[in-house]
Amino acid sequence: MSDAKEVGIVLVGCGTVGSAVAACLTGQQRHLEQRTGRRLTLRAIVDVDFARARQAGLDEKLFSRDLEGSLARQDASVVVELVGGTTFAKTVVEKALQAGKSVVTANKALLAHHGPELWELARRQGVCIAFEASCAGAIPIIAALTGELACDQVEAIYGIVNGTCNYILTAMTGQDRSYAQALAEAQSRGLAEADPTLDVSGTDSAHKLAIMAGLAFGARIDLAKIYVEGIDRLQQQDIRYGRELGYVVKLLAIARRQEDGLSLRVHPAFISAEHPLAWVSGPFNAVSVYAARSGHTMYYGRGAGGEPTSAAVIGDIAAVALGNAGRSFESLGIWPDRQAKADLLDVSAVRCRYYLRVQVADHPGVLAQIAQLLGRRGISITSVLQHESGNGQVEGVPVVITTHRAVEGDVRSALEEVNRLEAMKAPAVCIRMVDEHPERLA
Repeated sequence: MSDAKEVGIVLVGCGTVGSAVAACLTGQQRHLEQRTGRRLTLRAIVDVDFARARQAGLDEKLFSRDLEGSLARQDASVVVELVGGTTFAKTVVEKALQAGKSVVTANKALLAHHGPELWELARRQGVCIAFEASCAGAIPIIAALTGELACDQVEAIYGIVNGTCNYILTAMTGQDRSYAQALAEAQSRGLAEADPTLDVSGTDSAHKLAIMAGLAFGARIDLAKIYVEGIDRLQQQDIRYGRELGYVVKLLAIARRQEDGLSLRVHPAFISAEHPLAWVSGPFNAVSVYAARSGHTMYYGRGAGGEPTSAAVIGDIAAVALGNAGRSFESLGIWPDRQAKADLLDVSAVRCRYYLRVQVADHPGVLAQIAQLLGRRGISITSVLQHESGNGQVEGVPVVITTHRAVEGDVRSALEEVNRLEAMKAPAVCIRMVDEHPERLA
């Protein structure tokens, strides 16, 4: 009989990720014990529907609909919340913490909205919350931010943290699919929900950015102040023109430390085809972190799915069982519940380069008019690309303009004037162009 310390676990929510977690805990217990020196024992699986659990072949003796009784078990010290959402899941986590149980969760929405109050509650109860799986599936970005990078000064984060969006954009870029075609393909492969709004609107990425930025900058992030723009309005012709200019479009979650505050935003952006983030394809995720001493580090892997996400959940369970998560939670000063609210800058203050496409009547002097309106706002043009309309479906001629770095508010004001020109046949399209973040290191 093993003399390894036994750690009892209650799992709440047995869907795609939950069933994978339960299968690992029950089917690989010996392997986990050899690796951790702890017997990680699943005591109960709490849910209202056990169809997925039965499909996974899990022991029905573990099934329970009694949440209160399961959370009160004296032989369990860890509760794994995999319900999702911000209502019932919040109740589960609060009840677990109040019962003196540490919590492991993959719930990015819950932590983005209520993280500081839940962390504070856990601290009062002398337990902890572990949440590696919340931000990028199997990618150990939380471990990096609370480990090696915790003593560095993080200057910026650039992340591709939504596999659904990245799959869609990869198909639009590499296979010339329309947005509708790429979305339908993602749904048919189980990579997009029937209602993909949370993903394609950028909201899911904003949840993850709020969590990462809070740890990276040691600040309490107001989710409502993060600028969010999705991919659902992107047009194939802009992706094609961007590719012709040497750029790839990605949905980026960006957090930057600036002299006057923090800039947090989620939006589609053109990045150089030579940047490592441009190579991240399909449902994969990647997070680039820039810090004063570490320089540029990049974390890449599968950002979603039952097995990859369950790997992060199991890792968190082990970290709690070994006491590592508790020590980090207790000792580090970067936790947002210990910090003041961050001063988040408005997106109008952002400075970057811009891709502009105008659909104009093919008359002499039109481009000069547009250049003049941009110039009045201090916006300098770097290149102009003009194609014949060709397809006969859209009136006018497409002209693509790229700019030097400019202030977002100035660009918006200039485009309002451009859109009022008589020669304009459709509203101007504006996509930000993001350059490699500068490193301090030589």
